[in-house]
Amino acid sequence: MNFKGCFGDKRLEKRAVKIVQSLFVKSCHSIRQMSDDYASQRGWYRFLNNNKTKEEELIEQITKQCGVASKGKVVLSIQDTSDISLYNHKNRINLEDSIGRTNAANYDLGFLIHPSFVVDATNGFPLGYSAIKVWHRFKEKTSKRERERECPKLAIEEKESYKWIESSMKTKDTLSKADSIIIVQDREGDIYEQFVRIPDEKTHLLIRSRMNRRLEEEIKLHDKLAKCKVAGNYSIDIPAERRRKRNKRTAKLEIRYCPITIKRPQSAFKHLKESVDLYVVEAKEVNTKSKQPVIWRILTTLPVNSLKEALNIIEWYSWRWMVEEVFRILKKEGYNIEASELESAKSIRKLCVLMLTTITRLFQMRFSYSIPEGETLESLMCFNEKEQECLEQQCVLLEGKTEKLKNPFPEKSLSWATWVIARLGGWKGYNSQTTIGITTLLIGLRRFYDIYQGWILYEDVYTR
Repeated sequence: MNFKGCFGDKRLEKRAVKIVQSLFVKSCHSIRQMSDDYASQRGWYRFLNNNKTKEEELIEQITKQCGVASKGKVVLSIQDTSDISLYNHKNRINLEDSIGRTNAANYDLGFLIHPSFVVDATNGFPLGYSAIKVWHRFKEKTSKRERERECPKLAIEEKESYKWIESSMKTKDTLSKADSIIIVQDREGDIYEQFVRIPDEKTHLLIRSRMNRRLEEEIKLHDKLAKCKVAGNYSIDIPAERRRKRNKRTAKLEIRYCPITIKRPQSAFKHLKESVDLYVVEAKEVNTKSKQPVIWRILTTLPVNSLKEALNIIEWYSWRWMVEEVFRILKKEGYNIEASELESAKSIRKLCVLMLTTITRLFQMRFSYSIPEGETLESLMCFNEKEQECLEQQCVLLEGKTEKLKNPFPEKSLSWATWVIARLGGWKGYNSQTTIGITTLLIGLRRFYDIYQGWILYEDVYTR
């Protein structure tokens, strides 16, 4: 990650690079644990508290580099929102302008983050973030229902839901050199104004339907789909989820698709165009005993005229889990940003933004393990030459006697390095095992850099 020219101060720019590197190396939220000595600890605290290191400038630099990486590619920009709760630190944290209410059922304290995670549409390779919106609600702000009752006709720019349109507009600007941009959003992004304002010749929307919209032929969306013929069938594996009391299963889906023209909602402002032409793809689970059957109705500006194109839409929408995993690693299963010991919400927000860049590198590592045979990524993307030497020695120790337990990848490739890190993180090395998870890589990185520090110390002493 490069912050050259970001703050107008070379020392601050170097400090930002060191913090990002330390986040990758130490894989934790604690400045004390990331620091090698007291001087660097003080330097990092000063950096995060410095008014020159503005949150907006960090975001601008991160998104700019994503724009460069996306040049000439067809990309997906996957959006979603998560809240960062700091309620457990309410007696310690400074109640300043950078903190407020979150989405928790009861009164909570924290801020919200809405990243647009960009991946290559052809293979899913992570490229960075096209937009990152961080904000907080005022502590005295009423609920959404109360606000709508008080002001039933707010302009979209005055609503919190404008975040979807705002992030899409920022994405178009950031990814201006991409060949094509496909913006993927969940049901909250199903906003009529967005279908009117965002699409153009190279920008498309792919959004899960939230409501049974009125269509031009005076029929509702769900009724229209019910009359469509089944175009084909598709099977997906549904993972188990304890929180929703969901068991693992294979879902059999019926696929339907058709062109539609949605009408302007009665609640929308009259200056908006009266209708918008779209396509809809439905994936509906059949022959299931599940109480929560899969049913996706996906609205898109992309043309869908064949089963192959419909399945492609479903596949791209299914990649939305990536941004969910970004949040999971940002919080309890990874960096645990909500447990930060920092006393300033402004500093925690900056640290949160920097963590996002490190999570991208973790995704790139995991991706490297699954790329087709014959394609490689250099491990220098994540590890310098000295670290690669240590990885070589660890690889020898971790490889088993049988071919199945040998590192199968070309030496010095990122896949080869990821194999070593995953083994250090507890992965057994058998292809029959589940795919390598981000949490496993985090554990492996922590262990590797503990080993690396000892290895460097031994080498320094040995060569004297």
